[in-house]
Amino acid sequence: MSTTIDVPESSNVVKGKEVLVAPARVGGWKKGIAIMDFILRLGAIAAALGAAASMGTSDQTLPFFTQFFQFEASYDSFSAFQFFVITMAIVGGYLVLSLPLSVVAIIRPHAAGPRLSLIILDTVFLTLATASSASAAAIVYLAHNGNQDTNWIAICNQFGDFCAQTSGAVVSSLVAVVIFVLLIVMSALALGRH
Repeated sequence: MSTTIDVPESSNVVKGKEVLVAPARVGGWKKGIAIMDFILRLGAIAAALGAAASMGTSDQTLPFFTQFFQFEASYDSFSAFQFFVITMAIVGGYLVLSLPLSVVAIIRPHAAGPRLSLIILDTVFLTLATASSASAAAIVYLAHNGNQDTNWIAICNQFGDFCAQTSGAVVSSLVAVVIFVLLIVMSALALGRH
Protein backbone atom coordinates (compact mmCIF):
# COMPACT_ATOMS: atom_id res chain seq x y z
CA MET A 1 0.00 0.00 0.00
CA SER A 2 1.55 3.30 -0.99
CA THR A 3 0.40 6.80 -0.27
CA THR A 4 1.04 10.08 -2.03
CA ILE A 5 2.11 13.20 -0.25
CA ASP A 6 1.50 16.72 -1.47
CA VAL A 7 4.80 18.55 -1.74
CA PRO A 8 4.79 22.24 -0.81
CA GLU A 9 5.78 24.84 -3.42
CA SER A 10 9.00 25.81 -1.67
CA SER A 11 10.31 22.25 -1.70
CA ASN A 12 13.26 21.11 -3.83
CA VAL A 13 11.24 18.15 -5.09
CA VAL A 14 10.12 18.35 -8.71
CA LYS A 15 6.51 19.47 -8.85
CA GLY A 16 3.97 17.04 -10.21
CA LYS A 17 5.84 13.89 -9.22
CA GLU A 18 4.35 11.49 -6.71
CA VAL A 19 6.46 10.65 -3.72
CA LEU A 20 6.02 7.11 -2.47
CA VAL A 21 6.23 6.54 1.25
CA ALA A 22 7.27 3.12 2.49
CA PRO A 23 4.46 1.37 4.35
CA ALA A 24 4.77 1.05 8.09
CA ARG A 25 6.59 -2.06 9.13
CA VAL A 26 4.05 -4.84 9.47
CA GLY A 27 4.73 -7.87 11.63
CA GLY A 28 6.97 -6.36 14.27
CA TRP A 29 4.72 -7.94 16.86
CA LYS A 30 5.55 -11.39 15.45
CA LYS A 31 9.20 -10.80 16.22
CA GLY A 32 8.18 -9.77 19.74
CA ILE A 33 6.21 -13.00 20.13
CA ALA A 34 9.21 -14.97 18.85
CA ILE A 35 11.51 -13.32 21.40
CA MET A 36 9.00 -14.01 24.18
CA ASP A 37 8.79 -17.62 22.93
CA PHE A 38 12.56 -17.98 23.34
CA ILE A 39 12.52 -16.51 26.85
CA LEU A 40 9.61 -18.74 27.92
CA ARG A 41 11.45 -21.78 26.54
CA LEU A 42 14.42 -20.96 28.77
CA GLY A 43 12.05 -20.78 31.75
CA ALA A 44 10.42 -24.07 30.81
CA ILE A 45 13.85 -25.72 30.51
CA ALA A 46 14.69 -24.62 34.04
CA ALA A 47 11.30 -25.79 35.37
CA ALA A 48 11.36 -29.21 33.65
CA LEU A 49 14.98 -30.06 34.43
CA GLY A 50 14.61 -28.68 37.97
CA ALA A 51 11.57 -30.91 38.50
CA ALA A 52 13.43 -33.97 37.19
CA ALA A 53 16.49 -33.24 39.35
CA SER A 54 14.45 -32.53 42.46
CA MET A 55 12.40 -35.70 42.12
CA GLY A 56 15.41 -37.79 41.12
CA THR A 57 17.32 -36.82 44.25
CA SER A 58 14.42 -37.22 46.67
CA ASP A 59 15.41 -39.75 49.30
CA GLN A 60 14.91 -40.01 53.05
CA THR A 61 15.76 -42.78 55.50
CA LEU A 62 14.28 -43.10 58.97
CA PRO A 63 16.16 -45.21 61.53
CA PHE A 64 13.92 -47.52 63.51
CA PHE A 65 15.33 -49.21 66.64
CA THR A 66 18.64 -50.16 65.05
CA GLN A 67 20.67 -49.05 62.08
CA PHE A 68 19.97 -52.40 60.39
CA PHE A 69 16.20 -51.94 60.45
CA GLN A 70 15.29 -48.72 58.65
CA PHE A 71 12.46 -47.26 56.60
CA GLU A 72 13.37 -45.56 53.35
CA ALA A 73 11.37 -43.39 50.96
CA SER A 74 12.90 -42.80 47.56
CA TYR A 75 11.58 -41.75 44.17
CA ASP A 76 12.44 -45.15 42.70
CA SER A 77 10.08 -46.80 45.18
CA PHE A 78 7.15 -45.41 43.16
CA SER A 79 6.70 -46.16 39.46
CA ALA A 80 4.80 -42.89 38.95
CA PHE A 81 7.83 -40.97 40.26
CA GLN A 82 10.15 -42.94 37.96
CA PHE A 83 7.88 -42.08 35.03
CA PHE A 84 7.95 -38.45 36.17
CA VAL A 85 11.75 -38.25 36.27
CA ILE A 86 12.15 -39.85 32.85
CA THR A 87 9.49 -37.76 31.13
CA MET A 88 10.58 -34.46 32.68
CA ALA A 89 14.15 -35.17 31.53
CA ILE A 90 12.83 -35.92 28.02
CA VAL A 91 10.71 -32.75 28.03
CA GLY A 92 13.72 -30.70 29.19
CA GLY A 93 15.83 -32.25 26.44
CA TYR A 94 13.21 -31.43 23.83
CA LEU A 95 13.04 -27.83 25.03
CA VAL A 96 16.81 -27.49 24.68
CA LEU A 97 16.65 -28.95 21.16
CA SER A 98 13.76 -26.60 20.25
CA LEU A 99 15.80 -23.47 20.95
CA PRO A 100 17.31 -23.33 17.41
CA LEU A 101 13.80 -23.38 15.88
CA SER A 102 12.84 -20.59 18.24
CA VAL A 103 15.86 -18.58 17.09
CA VAL A 104 14.85 -19.14 13.45
CA ALA A 105 11.40 -17.78 14.34
CA ILE A 106 13.09 -14.65 15.73
CA ILE A 107 15.25 -14.16 12.64
CA ARG A 108 12.40 -14.92 10.19
CA PRO A 109 9.21 -13.96 12.06
CA HIS A 110 6.98 -14.42 8.97
CA ALA A 111 8.18 -17.98 8.24
CA ALA A 112 5.36 -20.41 9.02
CA GLY A 113 7.40 -23.64 8.88
CA PRO A 114 9.39 -23.29 12.12
CA ARG A 115 6.37 -21.95 13.97
CA LEU A 116 4.17 -24.83 12.75
CA SER A 117 6.83 -27.38 13.75
CA LEU A 118 7.05 -25.83 17.21
CA ILE A 119 3.30 -25.81 17.76
CA ILE A 120 2.98 -29.50 16.80
CA LEU A 121 5.94 -30.65 18.90
CA ASP A 122 4.95 -28.42 21.84
CA THR A 123 1.51 -30.03 21.86
CA VAL A 124 3.01 -33.52 21.96
CA PHE A 125 5.37 -32.65 24.80
CA LEU A 126 2.66 -30.73 26.66
CA THR A 127 0.66 -33.97 26.73
CA LEU A 128 3.65 -35.92 28.03
CA ALA A 129 4.45 -33.32 30.71
CA THR A 130 0.82 -33.14 31.82
CA ALA A 131 0.52 -36.92 32.12
CA SER A 132 3.66 -37.26 34.23
CA SER A 133 2.77 -34.27 36.40
CA ALA A 134 -0.72 -35.60 37.05
CA SER A 135 0.49 -39.08 37.97
CA ALA A 136 3.12 -37.70 40.33
CA ALA A 137 0.62 -35.27 41.84
CA ALA A 138 -1.72 -38.17 42.65
CA ILE A 139 1.03 -40.00 44.54
CA VAL A 140 2.09 -36.82 46.35
CA TYR A 141 -1.54 -36.29 47.37
CA LEU A 142 -1.71 -39.83 48.77
CA ALA A 143 1.58 -39.31 50.60
CA HIS A 144 0.19 -36.19 52.27
CA ASN A 145 -3.37 -37.35 53.00
CA GLY A 146 -3.47 -41.12 52.67
CA ASN A 147 -6.68 -42.96 51.80
CA GLN A 148 -8.73 -44.49 54.58
CA ASP A 149 -10.86 -46.57 52.20
CA THR A 150 -7.83 -48.52 51.01
CA ASN A 151 -5.94 -48.34 54.34
CA TRP A 152 -3.10 -46.27 52.88
CA ILE A 153 -1.58 -44.13 55.56
CA ALA A 154 -0.15 -40.67 55.04
CA ILE A 155 3.64 -40.93 55.14
CA CYS A 156 4.46 -37.24 55.16
CA ASN A 157 4.27 -37.10 58.95
CA GLN A 158 7.38 -39.31 59.08
CA PHE A 159 9.04 -38.44 55.74
CA GLY A 160 8.72 -34.65 55.75
CA ASP A 161 11.84 -33.90 53.69
CA PHE A 162 10.91 -36.47 51.06
CA CYS A 163 7.39 -35.07 50.74
CA ALA A 164 8.60 -31.49 50.54
CA GLN A 165 11.05 -32.34 47.77
CA THR A 166 8.54 -34.36 45.74
CA SER A 167 5.86 -31.67 46.18
CA GLY A 168 8.30 -29.03 44.94
CA ALA A 169 9.10 -31.16 41.90
CA VAL A 170 5.41 -31.49 41.04
CA VAL A 171 4.87 -27.73 41.37
CA SER A 172 7.87 -27.08 39.13
CA SER A 173 6.52 -29.48 36.51
CA LEU A 174 3.15 -27.74 36.58
CA VAL A 175 4.94 -24.44 35.92
CA ALA A 176 6.47 -26.09 32.84
CA VAL A 177 2.99 -27.24 31.76
CA VAL A 178 1.60 -23.70 32.06
CA ILE A 179 4.54 -22.35 30.04
CA PHE A 180 3.85 -24.95 27.34
CA VAL A 181 0.23 -23.78 27.14
CA LEU A 182 1.42 -20.18 26.74
CA LEU A 183 3.90 -21.23 24.03
CA ILE A 184 1.17 -23.01 22.08
CA VAL A 185 -1.25 -20.08 22.33
CA MET A 186 1.44 -17.60 21.24
CA SER A 187 2.45 -19.79 18.29
CA ALA A 188 -1.18 -20.14 17.25
CA LEU A 189 -1.63 -16.36 17.36
CA ALA A 190 1.51 -15.83 15.28
CA LEU A 191 0.38 -18.40 12.72
CA GLY A 192 -3.20 -17.19 12.60
CA ARG A 193 -2.49 -13.58 11.64
CA HIS A 194 -0.47 -12.95 8.52
